[in-house]
Amino acid sequence: MSSITIRMPSGACQTFNGREAWALRQLINAGPAGITTLTNPAPRLGHYIFKLRRAGLTITTEYEPHRGSFPGTHGRYRLETPVIVVAEAA
Repeated sequence: MSSITIRMPSGACQTFNGREAWALRQLINAGPAGITTLTNPAPRLGHYIFKLRRAGLTITTEYEPHRGSFPGTHGRYRLETPVIVVAEAA
């Protein structure tokens, strides 16, 4: 199981495991561009974002239109909390 430990602006450290760790790593890697289910497909990405928010991270959602066979909107998630990765394991 993958894990990532981050230092929050308050100095406190938090560790995330599994899919939450994966989603956080994707957000960190994306930077200001953010991630979507179109660019980072994952089952239940919205749920992982929910769990990261519940843990105290600020993640914004911007809704964007998309076309295709099933037109509509999708969310672009951006990590707004500045974090420092302290440890990471695959």
